[in-house]
Formats: sequence, structure tokens, C-alpha cells
Amino acid sequence: MFFDGWSGLVRVLVVGVLAYIALVLLLRVSGKRTLSKMNAFDLVVTVALGSTLATVLLSESVALAEGIFALGLLVLLQFLITWASVRSPRIQALVKAEPSLLLHRGHFLHEAMRAQRVTEAEIRAALRAQGIGDVSSVEAVVLETDGTISAVPNSPDNGSSSLANVPKLTAVDETTPGPRTGRNTP
Repeated sequence: MFFDGWSGLVRVLVVGVLAYIALVLLLRVSGKRTLSKMNAFDLVVTVALGSTLATVLLSESVALAEGIFALGLLVLLQFLITWASVRSPRIQALVKAEPSLLLHRGHFLHEAMRAQRVTEAEIRAALRAQGIGDVSSVEAVVLETDGTISAVPNSPDNGSSSLANVPKLTAVDETTPGPRTGRNTP
């Protein structure tokens, strides 16, 4: 129960070192994007890599060669999907979520916040973490595709360049005071 013998420990040591070296080499060859936190798909691949490595280390029924093959397959699939998503808007739409506008010109967009399950307290905490003390000094708060919350401070161009890929406001939230705009950006 606490100790089954030295052979299991030696196996974990040898297989662990070799599997770790193989994973590092695979990740170096595949590029930085493989372990990025760009979206939910990237997170799933990262978790799958960790789970596969753990299985290789701790399961005697999985040979080292099979484990390295599984790691390589996950890295290859991640590479192919990201390569294709950069080249195809359809694949990108399948793999990646759109950013969501949560606050616009100092006003919380409660409907969008409910849809994304984000509270005012979480938005205020994100603003404080970014050094912003006044909600009214913010042009927009965006829930990014990787789950982080970004704030765009008020600026002369209203942050239009950084908000270009955020879906525009089609209608202002009913609880949000302020004018409706016909601009392409919020």
C-alpha cells in the first residue's frame, strides 16, 4: 500500500526522465502556440498533454513508446488545428470563441454579463488589477477568448482599434443609460 518495491520507483524515474525529454523536444519543435492560453481549445490540449504524461509515468500498462507517440499525436493535432484556424475563418470560428463586451463607456452591460456568467465584482476586481480605479474612465471591458478580462481606458479614438474584433453593440443593454450609436465599434 505504501511501498510496492524498488522496481516501480526505478520505472517511474527512467520513464519520467525520458518522457519529459520527449515532451520538451516536441514542444520546442511545435512552437510557442502549443502551450499558449489563447482559448479553451488550447487549454484542453494542455490538460490532455499533462494527463498523458501522468499516465505514461504511472501506468505500467502504457509503454514509453506508446506514451511518446500519444504526446506527439496531441502536439501534431494542436499544430494542425492552429495552422488551419489561421488560414480558415470557418475553422477559427469552430475552435475559438469571440470576445464579449461587458462594460461600455462606464456602464455595465448586464445582459452580456449574465450570458457570460460574470459579476460586477469580478469586473471591478479586474479593473483594480489593471490599475484602474474609476469605472467611468473605461471605454470598454472585454471578456477575452482565453477567459481573461481586459480593460480599454477612454482615449481620443474611443479604443476603436483595439476593439475592432469585439462584436459591436447591436442594441444597448436595457439597464444601461446612454445613446445608441451606429458606429462599427462600440
